[in-house]
Order: sequence, then C-alpha cells, then structure tokens
Amino acid sequence: MYIIKVKGVAKIPDYVQLRDEKFTLLAYFRVDRPEKALDKVGLGSHTDYIMNQIKDLPFGKILKLDI
Repeated sequence: MYIIKVKGVAKIPDYVQLRDEKFTLLAYFRVDRPEKALDKVGLGSHTDYIMNQIKDLPFGKILKLDI
C-alpha cells in the first residue's frame, strides 16, 4: 500500500491518497478527517499508525506502507 500527501491550494484542504500495489486508488481523504475513509476500506484499526506516517511525510512524496 502507498500513501501520497497532496498539498491543498487556497480554500482546498490538504488530502491523502491511499493506493494499492497496482496503484489503484483505495481512499482519498482530508488530512484532518481520516476516520471514516479508513474505516470504509477496512483500515480503521491502523488509523494511528497511518496518521503518524502522514504527519512526517512531505507533500508530493510517495511512501510505501507495510500493513
């Protein structure tokens, strides 16, 4: 699974994309509201781990997660 942090512009907030090994989009959510999207894709139990990774991730970089 991969995480991409996307910088928002003006009124558009920052977003996060979660993608699988084939780079198919699994979830797309605001940085400040991850719970609902992560629960929907079955990763609700990993919310704290994922958000800690996102916190340190620079915008526009791709990070591979092993969950």
